[in-house]
This record gives sequence, structure tokens and C-alpha cells, in this order.
Amino acid sequence: MTDVLSDLLQHSLRIVLCGTAAGTTSAAERAYYAHRQNKFWKVLHETGLIPEPLQPHQYRHLLQHGIGLTDLVKASAGMDRATLPTLTAADRTRLSNAIATFRPQFLAFTSKTAGQRFFGGKRDYGEQRELIGNTRVWILPSTSGAANGSWRPEIWHRFADQVRAGEPLTSSQRRPCERRGP
Repeated sequence: MTDVLSDLLQHSLRIVLCGTAAGTTSAAERAYYAHRQNKFWKVLHETGLIPEPLQPHQYRHLLQHGIGLTDLVKASAGMDRATLPTLTAADRTRLSNAIATFRPQFLAFTSKTAGQRFFGGKRDYGEQRELIGNTRVWILPSTSGAANGSWRPEIWHRFADQVRAGEPLTSSQRRPCERRGP
């Protein structure tokens, strides 16, 4: 099967942002976070993660800012709240291998659903204790207009502050990534 959206990954990234799967509008437009009600591009600029506002079709420009993009499920599209695309062990392994290969400082799931599905259980927003190699992992609130009820921009701002600070975890906070489930 072909990926709905190609990964936007390269070496020397600060951040890789990971959704569950491309939304239907993003799949149709062949651009990440393309729905007009999605707050993704606005929050990246508001938090200072990018210096100028970008439009979805300009997603490749994120590489200039040390930011990459991917999704847990690459071969199908859909909304988190609708029928969720099937997440397989191969999807988890693909993401883990990509992070191990490109070694960004941070992997941030762009919805609680994505983070919980990756880890195989309930999780809270914020930095997770697990690492993938030396990559710190965060779960951020969804920027989708469908998730307005759980929108918490302060968590995105806290994440951006951590990215800028580059503060390492203490050794007692670190543990290797362990996931349950398929």
C-alpha cells in the first residue's frame, strides 16, 4: 500500500510531530493538517516553533525550522473520532525505527489518541517518561476543529518552551520506551 502522505523526515531535526493518520481533507489536498478549522499551523506560529505563519501546502518548509511530520498509520486516512484506522505492530515499529534513524530531540504526538495508541494505554498530556533512544516524547492536545472541547494551547506553549530550553531529563526520569499491545 502507498502512504497517504509521505513522511517529512531528515536528520538533524529538533522535533517530529506525529498524528494518528491523515484526515480526509489532508488526504485529498496531499498536505498535513489541511482542514481550515485545524489550529495546527496557527499554534506552531503562536508558540514560536516557526517564525512566520505557514499554510498547509507549505508543510515542506517545516524542515527549515527543524520540524518533521509523520503519522502513526500511513496507509489510510480518517478522523480520530470516527472509525479509527487500524494501528498495527508494524506501524509502531515503523515509527520507532524512523525516530531511531533520524534521532530528533523530541517526538510529539499531536493528539492524545495518537499517543495512547502508540503506548497502548491511557496517557495524560505532556512529557512522557519513556524515551525512544535519546528522543523525548510528548503528547499534545489535538489541533483538530473536531477536538475543540479538549483544546489546551498552554500545553503546546509548555512544549515549545521545553524545545527552546532543550532541558534534559534527569536520570531518574528516564526509562526506555516500552509499549503494550499489538
